[in-house]
Amino acid sequence: MKVSDILRVKGNTLYTVTPDEPLSGAVSVMAEKDIGSLVVMELGDLVGMLTFREVIQATVRNGGSVGTMHVRSAMDDHPLTCTLETDMDEVRRMMLDRHARYMPVMDKKMLMGVVSFYDVAKAVVDSQNFENKMLKAYIRDWPEDAAKA
Repeated sequence: MKVSDILRVKGNTLYTVTPDEPLSGAVSVMAEKDIGSLVVMELGDLVGMLTFREVIQATVRNGGSVGTMHVRSAMDDHPLTCTLETDMDEVRRMMLDRHARYMPVMDKKMLMGVVSFYDVAKAVVDSQNFENKMLKAYIRDWPEDAAKA
């Protein structure tokens, strides 16, 4: 299974922010849209990733408040990325290695979407459920002559 398979099912709604926007505004968007991440774009280029983890860390560094901080001061400026052709097993390994919950999907310099660890886990479970269903159907239709042999 490839990343493109997940994005096809998930849809292509994307939420982005610029690095110079107030962090408080980005947090409001995340809360309003019930999302755990925003892709940080500047002049059409991916420059970072802002997740609830970075927001919490920045808030703690700032004494419990986002204050007047900007997205740039909180974002991960070296986020993991993948392509539409990246295999799901590779995405899973990369996310586990870096403890990443969100990964932008790029086609050269164009942002195509974001996959979350939830999306990856759901794809694995759905794939296993389909495989189990096929195996059960195969066993149920087992020819009687083969069982006697």
